[in-house]
Amino acid sequence: MPHARLAGRYAKSLIGLAVEKNQLENVYKDMLFLEMVVNGSRDFVTLLKSPIIKSDKKQAILDAVTSNGNLSELTLGFSRLLVNKSRESNLPEIITAFIEQYKVIKGIFTIKLTTAVPVSEELKQAIVHKVQSETSMKNIDLRIEVDEKIIGGYVLEMGDKLVDASIAFDLSKISSQFKKNEFIFNIR
Repeated sequence: MPHARLAGRYAKSLIGLAVEKNQLENVYKDMLFLEMVVNGSRDFVTLLKSPIIKSDKKQAILDAVTSNGNLSELTLGFSRLLVNKSRESNLPEIITAFIEQYKVIKGIFTIKLTTAVPVSEELKQAIVHKVQSETSMKNIDLRIEVDEKIIGGYVLEMGDKLVDASIAFDLSKISSQFKKNEFIFNIR
């Protein structure tokens, strides 16, 4: 994030205002909707960052995109403020910072599970229960990603901890052992 501090400040201000007006949950839902829009449309992000497009056009497009989302007045006002201050290009970073700060306030931990094939709902629940019983994390947001490159097994990321039980990781370890010729050295 090139403007992480700026995004953090704007997100913190929005959270403070949302808490003051007792609308934190509504604004969080709005940010999840906007995150979905930003992640779903590269053209939208490019438009927000374009110095050629005038701010009134950006505001009109932003209003059109958010009109169907039933966003709260607080979020709509915030988006207008960003356009007025010429900070609309930072909207994706602000959304990310807001969601991260919200999760800290609510004590929600994001865990990322990467597998080679999609996992069942029962397995997801089993993983959440296992993590809850083994750690102090009680509120868990489990993110699932499918990556065929890991071949099999799983990669579990919990904050600064990483559990790599993938076949690709095991194969890379074996490959490095062969490159070092550890087996030939041990035979002699």
